[in-house]
Amino acid sequence: MPEQVGEEEGRGLLRIGLAEVYNPSMEPTLRPGDLLVVRYGGAVRPGHVVVVRHPFQHDLLIVKRAVERRPGGWWVQGDNPSVRNDSREFGVVPDDLVVARAWVRLRPLRQVQRTPGALLGWLFSAVRPLFSRRLRAR
Repeated sequence: MPEQVGEEEGRGLLRIGLAEVYNPSMEPTLRPGDLLVVRYGGAVRPGHVVVVRHPFQHDLLIVKRAVERRPGGWWVQGDNPSVRNDSREFGVVPDDLVVARAWVRLRPLRQVQRTPGALLGWLFSAVRPLFSRRLRAR
């Protein structure tokens, strides 16, 4: 997580930060290079995009979709069915390994022509809330 910002939120501290996506496990929703605005300690529900510590490598943070609550924690999966670095490989992720919930995806401004139309098109596709997303059957 590159950055963390604190701000008062009623009864506690709202902690937000940025996370960068490094691999294609969440394609097509997220691509490598995308930035996520995340909230640390936010409530997680099925369908949310979350940042979790890998159960076998606690120094490795991964971005997945929370699919469902199971005994012992969250079942998480990537949106890309061909990449299996998720609960299909390592099982349920305990609650204490869920680090943050993604709020917004920011797509980088790479390889975009600097014309008004191209920039406007990028803007509509680059900033996307991640609050609700239908789960896809696999």
